[in-house]
Amino acid sequence: MINLSVNVNKIATLRNARGGNVPDVLQVAIDCEHFGANGITVHPRPDERHIRRSDVLALRPLVRTEFNIEGYPSEQFMELVLSVRPTQVTLVPDAPDALTSSAGWDVQANMAFLTGIVDRLKEAGIRTSIFVGTDIDNIHAAAQTGADRVELYTEPYAKEFPIDPERAVAPFTAAAIAAHSVGLGLNAGHDLSLKNLRYFQQHVPHLSEVSIGHALISDALYMGLEATIKAYLDCLK
Repeated sequence: MINLSVNVNKIATLRNARGGNVPDVLQVAIDCEHFGANGITVHPRPDERHIRRSDVLALRPLVRTEFNIEGYPSEQFMELVLSVRPTQVTLVPDAPDALTSSAGWDVQANMAFLTGIVDRLKEAGIRTSIFVGTDIDNIHAAAQTGADRVELYTEPYAKEFPIDPERAVAPFTAAAIAAHSVGLGLNAGHDLSLKNLRYFQQHVPHLSEVSIGHALISDALYMGLEATIKAYLDCLK
């Protein structure tokens, strides 16, 4: 079974739009696990426009499955994750003002930086994942940093999928094989949805985890959270 990690950033966005604590990010995370999710993902940004530092600290003792924290490894971010010690930290190259992740790392150009970050995380017993595209040489470079996994940036797949599913998934199949060949575990995320997830998991080998937020929370507005999580889990069987 491929793990489903639910990104609860959009719940925090909705809460922050009105103030107060409705919806309750902590309760939603607990409910996601109760409904079958295998993990909870958050992506705190410096401006705290969705997930706040206080959310991360409050979630840590509540999450019973895997806790995945995504973000750019600034010193502020590193202080947070090293104090919280989640199951996994996913390193993304987002600028502080980025609306959402829009590309993976150029690992070779950032080799020394990423290797140092990975070393610090591994010393703390935290599994590391590097957000990357499908370039094979770049994936090989990710293995050289000492990271445990890579997370494939799947927006290009999601955009191409309605036009030509076979062509859309082909680079990801090749990337998955390349990652596995150099000992890297494999995650994936960004714009995966009920429309394209089943096909993706059927054609991308060695997949351990998908992290899904925007589409899943949007579907839950119509289907309800429990039914939505079950539908996503069904796509991963």
